[in-house]
Amino acid sequence: MRGQQPTVHHADFVQASIAGRDAARSALVASWRRSLALHGLDPAERKAPRRLTEGELNEARQRMEPLRRAADASLDRLYLAVGGVGCCVLVADRNGIPVERRGAVADDDTFDEWGLWTGTVWSEDSEGTNGIGTCLADQRALTIHRDQHFFSRNTLLSCTTAPIYDHEGNLAAALDVSSCRSDLTEGFVGLIAIAVGDAARRIEAENFRLSFPNARILLASAAERSTGALIAVNGDDLVVGATRSARLALGITQQALAKGLPAADILGGAANTDEDLDKAERGVVQRAIARAEGNVSAAASNLGISRATLHRKLARFGIRRPH
Repeated sequence: MRGQQPTVHHADFVQASIAGRDAARSALVASWRRSLALHGLDPAERKAPRRLTEGELNEARQRMEPLRRAADASLDRLYLAVGGVGCCVLVADRNGIPVERRGAVADDDTFDEWGLWTGTVWSEDSEGTNGIGTCLADQRALTIHRDQHFFSRNTLLSCTTAPIYDHEGNLAAALDVSSCRSDLTEGFVGLIAIAVGDAARRIEAENFRLSFPNARILLASAAERSTGALIAVNGDDLVVGATRSARLALGITQQALAKGLPAADILGGAANTDEDLDKAERGVVQRAIARAEGNVSAAASNLGISRATLHRKLARFGIRRPH
């Protein structure tokens, strides 16, 4: 069962912090202020978190299906790293509702009682300042450790969370590791934060690959400091997709993708137009000859040109037929 918490003391501290002079400079207190003034919550409220019905949870899970598939392996790996120290792993949708969870069976009753379970609503407007809700509200990785929570009833929790962005760079989910162990040190929480951030980036990368199955997925060299800066390139060497990291690092906009963005403009090494055309045409001719196993007549037919024209192109580009 939940232990008795200093409800009045914590609620008074939250109220005093919101009214204090440092409120404007603290992201944490800004979240407390939103919880109180914008969402109308009371830090001393002891009502249990709201939970979805089974039908509502199933709908939420279905909406997250592609990303849930992409997250599977990373969730398992993250849980192997943190599960042994009494933590559970959650993936919440952009509304703050956990739709996937990893945890030890022996801890299930405890975590269920605390609401660290699928279907519990952890949005900031419902639960005030907390790892999942505030991560989604601020769109940044963070830890809400114990009495940094808004509600007094949540001050025994430690929640470390990172945002997950979809293949179009939009906020899609939050990855969270939570614990209610009293001996969880801030130093270990720092290590958890690194693991959570790495797992979030792996989930984004896998989701990106699954979203562009017929494209080449490349790491943008100009953004080498950001390992999540991936672009998807189609058969015409046009960029058809970019992760949020790539968009921010390289200034890629949705409008640029819609108009057609040459990969060379992003990856560097662009030649002049004549050289580009020659290189592209040479590649087309080489592939046609290779597919036809050196048969000029068949290659010309496949290209829709005459045999004489193809012979001229072979001579121009110095292409030898395979024997």
